[in-house]
This record gives sequence, C-alpha cells and structure tokens, in this order.
Amino acid sequence: MIEINATIIAQIINFLILVILLRALAYKPIMKLLQERSDRIAASIDKADADAKAAEDTLKKYQQQLQDAQSKAQEIVDKAEARARDEHAASVQETKREIEQMKKNAQDEIAREREQAVSQLKGEVVALSLAAAEKIIEKNLDSKSNDAIISEFISKLDKKNLGDLSC
Repeated sequence: MIEINATIIAQIINFLILVILLRALAYKPIMKLLQERSDRIAASIDKADADAKAAEDTLKKYQQQLQDAQSKAQEIVDKAEARARDEHAASVQETKREIEQMKKNAQDEIAREREQAVSQLKGEVVALSLAAAEKIIEKNLDSKSNDAIISEFISKLDKKNLGDLSC
C-alpha cells in the first residue's frame, strides 16, 4: 500500500502550486495569445472573403460596363451604317434626279433646235418655192415645161437640205 507521509503531501502541494503558477503565468497567457492569433486569422479570412466578394462584384460591374460599352459601340456602328446607307441612297437618288433633269434639258434643247431647224427649213423651202414660182412665171411655158421645172427643182432638194424632217 501507499504510505502517506509528509513528503508525499509536500510533493502534492508543490505539484498543485506549480500547476496553479503555470496556469496563471504560462497557460492563460499562451491560451490568450492563441485565441488572439485565432481571432486575427478568422478576421483575416473574413477580410479575404469580403475582399474576394468585393473583387467579384467589381468584376461583374466591369463586365456589365464592358457589355454596355460593346452595346453602345454596336449601336453607334449600326447608326453609322444606317446613316451611310441613307446618304448613299440619297446620293443615288439625287444623281438619278440630276440625270433625269439633264435628259429633260437635252430633250428640250433638241426639240427647240429641231423646231428652229424646221422653221429655218420651211423658210428656205418657201424662199426656194418662191424662186421656183418666179422662174415658172418668167418662162410662162406650157404645163409640160412647168412640170419639168418643178421636177428639176425638187430633184435639187436633197436630204442634206431637208434632213430627216417632214414638212
């Protein structure tokens, strides 16, 4: 059996005092230091999570801004293409209108020149007819001679003098 004497009691008391002193001087400060370190690590993890969430939110924000910028750029390109098509169509239409106006002006000018040529030709034909009539009257021949003079006068008139115009 175990003998309980004063040495064992002194050793137990010394052990208990040592445990109390170690607990007060070493265990509590070490536990406090470990708890503080654990709290700092947890705070760092929370901060890292918050930073990661903030970075993710910022990334989503930038992606949305990029998508908006791309949409606006596409819209600008579409508007520019539509404006270019409209301007091209307007330019083509204006060119067609100018061509039609030039054709009309040319046709009007041709008609005026034709009328002028016809008028001039009629004047010449009248003058030539008067000259022919004057010759007929001067000679005052018989109808056979008159027909010969008229035929001769008409044969002298060629297409160069009359052109393709009908009088």
